[in-house]
Amino acid sequence: MRISEKDRAVLDVKFAALLPHLDERQRRLYLASEATALGHGGIVAVARLAGVSESTVARGCAELSSGAEPLGRTRRSGGGRRSAAVRDPGLRPALEALIEPREVGDPVSALRWTTASLRDLARELSDAGHPVSAPVVGRLLREMGFSLQAMAKTRAGLQSPDRDAQFRHINAAAELFLARGLPVVSVDAKQKEPIGEFARPGRAYRPKGNPITAPDHDFTGPDTPVAIPYGVYDLGRDTGWVNVGTNRNTAAFAVESLRRWWNDQGKADYPGAGRLLVTADSGGANSADSHLFKMDLAAFADESGLFVTVAHFPPGTSKWNKVEHRLFSRITHSLRGQPLTSYEVLIQTISATRTRTGLTIKAVLDENTYPTGRTLTRANRKAIMERVTRDEFHGEWNYTIAPHDPVQAARSAPKPAPPPIPDETTFLLTHPVLTGLTREEFDQLVLRLEPCQQVLTEAERQSAGRDGRGRNPGFGTLDHRHRVLTAVLRSRNTVTLTLAAELMGRKRNVLSYHAGRSKPMLAFAGPELARVLVFRRARPPRTLEALKRLIQDHDNEINSGSS
Repeated sequence: MRISEKDRAVLDVKFAALLPHLDERQRRLYLASEATALGHGGIVAVARLAGVSESTVARGCAELSSGAEPLGRTRRSGGGRRSAAVRDPGLRPALEALIEPREVGDPVSALRWTTASLRDLARELSDAGHPVSAPVVGRLLREMGFSLQAMAKTRAGLQSPDRDAQFRHINAAAELFLARGLPVVSVDAKQKEPIGEFARPGRAYRPKGNPITAPDHDFTGPDTPVAIPYGVYDLGRDTGWVNVGTNRNTAAFAVESLRRWWNDQGKADYPGAGRLLVTADSGGANSADSHLFKMDLAAFADESGLFVTVAHFPPGTSKWNKVEHRLFSRITHSLRGQPLTSYEVLIQTISATRTRTGLTIKAVLDENTYPTGRTLTRANRKAIMERVTRDEFHGEWNYTIAPHDPVQAARSAPKPAPPPIPDETTFLLTHPVLTGLTREEFDQLVLRLEPCQQVLTEAERQSAGRDGRGRNPGFGTLDHRHRVLTAVLRSRNTVTLTLAAELMGRKRNVLSYHAGRSKPMLAFAGPELARVLVFRRARPPRTLEALKRLIQDHDNEINSGSS
């Protein structure tokens, strides 16, 4: 057919404006629609105007007239270039056989990884008669369940069965000392630092193009001077004291660092204190098994007149020691990217460390010699252990060394920290019938109120009506979780404080005090908790048997309702 010049001009404008923006199938269907609108001879006319073959337009007309559903894709099913695994059926088995010796991890896991690079695998496959590129190998590995991963440090080592209970014990002891205005310090030795023109990790701001240079290889020898920073972090005052040794990290060096802190700073910060709590790791110079460490501590106790209580963290848990992430982390930040050319540079850099929360650090140089190889006879070890009073809870980790001063001993007789609250008691008292919350909701409430508790604790320590060191005479301490629990139980009146105190192993006035002090925190928990606290039981259980009957009746009612 012949089309008019006007229709030809209109189609030319449409094709020039629209066809460049369409894919293959869309162009085919659009041209077919125009050809159908022109009628007989439209296929030939449209094909010539668009510059395509008549068969392309004819296939488009056939697709439109078939009434098939839209494909949702450019090509029909099976169209396009076939994958490498389809073209070469032996490629995937060859790749499986190639990576099998190099595979790491559990072979039945849904997620696996391999140590060979993609280029290495592609080269070996090509040499074996399966030409393939590295990107194709990567795509095949992902389809086979492999991924590129780094090593994950998730496997925990051997753990003590009372690991968490020891954490709670240390926390309770620290809170008790701080509430009485007594010093609590966290101690440990930082890694050795070579002194000289050695490269250090980290980056520091410098003029562009003018970095600090260092030798490309760090060779240290027996004559290379080293620095051994031993940190003493005061939890109550947020201050640090670092004794930089130049010899060896021994038990004598550890205790000398503690002695220097006390004589230089601790004695002035805590005048009249008769007790000191030291939290330390279980290994190293301040090991829980070291008789030398205890012997030197006994000498320090005699000199200072202090009852020295030591609480060791369980093995493998040193990263929870406060000195690690409150003192050493800030020192490492200050030392980044700077060579330690002398002891003076190290001392000045550590002493200049500050934080927005008010942390201050003092550093001194210790040039004493601390020889190794000290030995003790059986009689010496027995005499030392006679000075050590072991705690009832894990006495190998928790003990007190008293001074040889009867007057001081009578004035400052140590009072043991209360034992940790049993887990079964906490589980019983957090039953939903008592708190109005599921145990998961209660755990979330404890986490949400922790910042409020920190603010409240600091306000209590500095409030009027206490002595100069913020003590609260006459009341014991509870950890944050049990403070929240006590406040909720008292607000709902679901169990008497007398019974709760008996189950927790505390005095009733301790629970009453902390429930009253912690009740304002509950206002920050939101309207959900407010609705829970509206409920108040008229007659709360007063005995353990009555409490268990209440819980059993509630559970039976829930079970009967669900069935």
